[in-house]
Parts: sequence; C-alpha cells; structure tokens
Amino acid sequence: MIIPECVRERAVRLADALPAYVYDLSALDNHAAAVRRALPGIEIYYAVKANPDPALLHVLAPYADGFEVSSSGEVAHVRSVLPDARLALGGPGKTDAELALDVHRMHIESPGELRRLIDVGGPVDALLRVNLDVPVQGASLAMGGGATPFGMDPVGISECLELVRGQNRVRLRGFHAHLASGLHAPELLDLAKAVLSFSRELSATEINLGGGMAVSYHDPEERFDWDAYGQGLAGVRQPGETLRIEPGRALTAYCGWYLTRVIDVKRVHGEVFAVVTGGTHHLRTPVAKGHDQPFAVLPTGRPGSGVTDEPVTVAGQLCTPKDVLARQVVTSVNVGDIVVFGMAGAYAWTISHHDFLMHPKPGFHYLT
Repeated sequence: MIIPECVRERAVRLADALPAYVYDLSALDNHAAAVRRALPGIEIYYAVKANPDPALLHVLAPYADGFEVSSSGEVAHVRSVLPDARLALGGPGKTDAELALDVHRMHIESPGELRRLIDVGGPVDALLRVNLDVPVQGASLAMGGGATPFGMDPVGISECLELVRGQNRVRLRGFHAHLASGLHAPELLDLAKAVLSFSRELSATEINLGGGMAVSYHDPEERFDWDAYGQGLAGVRQPGETLRIEPGRALTAYCGWYLTRVIDVKRVHGEVFAVVTGGTHHLRTPVAKGHDQPFAVLPTGRPGSGVTDEPVTVAGQLCTPKDVLARQVVTSVNVGDIVVFGMAGAYAWTISHHDFLMHPKPGFHYLT
C-alpha cells in the first residue's frame, strides 16, 4: 500500500499521540472533483452515513447537489454544518417525528410509512423506494433483488400509487432504488437500466439510482470507473429525466488513514501477533466486512523486538478475539513501529463501538 508523503510525515509527528485518524482533505477534493466531471447532468447526493465528519462535508459541498441522510440526527448534523444543503431522508424505520421533518425529498419505504406520512407530514416531495426482483450477483451487500426490509415490491408500489391519489400532502416525484453495494460500473449500469425501465412504465421522470459503487480493500489502488459509469448513464438517460445517485464509501474511503503504534509482538502456538494501540472499537470496518484492512508499517520502533518477513496478525487492545484488523499478512514489524491503515475514510469511526472497554478516543487531524 502506498502512503502519501504528507500522511507519512504526519504519522511520524503524531507518534506519541496515537491512535489517530488523519484525513487528507486535498486528496478528497481532487477525487470529488473528478467524480463530478465524470457525471455531467447527473445529480450527486453524498450518503452522509459513510462519514459525517464536518470537514469532509465542507469539502464535498461544492460537488454535491445534496446529501442523503437517514435519521433526524443526521438531518440536524448536516444542517448545523451546511444550513442550506438539500437533504433527502431515507431509511426503513422512520419515526413520525422524522416523517414530519422539512426535507427536499422523502424516500418512502412502505405503504404503511406513506399512510403515516400523509397523516403527520406535508406538504412534502417524495420518492417511492422500489425493490425489484432482479439479479444482484457479486454484490457485497444486497438491499434489494428479493425479500429484504428495504423498499417495496411492485405490489407495494401499486398500493402507494393508490394512496397518493386524491390528497395533497405528499407530492409523488418519482422512484428511488438502492439495490446493492460493492458493484462495478457495468453491473451498476445493468441495475440502472432495470430501475429506469420500471420507472418509465409508470411515467416517472425523477429517478434516484442509489449508490453501491465498488471499493476494493484487497487492492487499495483499484478505483470504480466513474467515467464509464457517467458515459453509461448519459447513454440511457432520456430528455426531461432527472437522474440522481448517492455515492458514499466510494467518495470518502480513500482520504482517511487510521494510525496506530505497536505495543507488543508475540508468538502464540506458532502464530505471530502484533498488538497495537486502538483496534476495532475505532475501526470496525474489517471485522464487519470480514476483510483485512490494508496497511503499511513505518519502522520507527526498536529493531530486533519483532519479526521480519513473516505472516502477522494485527490485533487491537480489546478483550475479544474478534478485535483483529488484518490477519496473517506477511510483513516486518517491531515494538514501537507505526502501523498506517488505509481506506479508513468511510464506515470506520462512526460505525465503531467506541465505548467498549472505555479506551481513549483517537485524535482527528486534517491535511489541507
């Protein structure tokens, strides 16, 4: 894994103040600008759940048409950071209080939710979330393509279309679909075509195609093909249609770095473990997704206190065997070395169980 020089320099400066997160805001700005250029005419709403850090939201704001949020807490947070931002509220379990919020778009998950929205909300512009029975092979997560708690099948959509007739509290604007995550451009375009076909049969002109762009933790240098995706959407978009996407992880994952320091190196039943400050209570992603978090070792420790060119399992400080950040990766590591984990800019700190064992929180640092 390649560590940018600016991150390497900051890691060495922070050696006595680890664990810590470092966000490369300049890299995020360049990446977001490239994504924006690849998608002319397509609306981009950033999925705040990926990383709601205020500094990141400020960087993304010039390139985003709005922000996708999934709770009243996210609504309040984004409005405190970007008061004028357009918000689209989604999620399968909205409370009545959340349905009453004033947002740019409300994503409706079920006929029951629509009934409650008609009772407590409005006027509000809404999209119906559709869950089509289409293949989603190769996805890391499937939110649609079959029976899941997310969205509605065509029967539920038909029921909603009946409910909106004869009332003026909910203005139906079109459809929303987020069927799967972890897909490459060709697969996402196939899903887009299926969603567009369904939506056009019901004369919809506003279609939110969701997110789900692939991010490879196995190969940190691999990137989703935004140019191919943008060209593909341009080829299927019809005059008068508003197409929208909701990327999250694929925008911010690469700008984040989680820095730790090696406390101990030991061999147990023939297997080498490097125990580091911090752990999955700060960076839950690898244990949640079942992968090795990519990392590199900065040799700042005591020579001869560890191992050279051996398979090493990197574990954290928690009293659970699940506190593993990477397993059996061939590397050299000594006590006192700095371990730099890449791709920590999405679904990392905010999805982690911070208070388990009550270890100190990591520091947060920003490179501009």
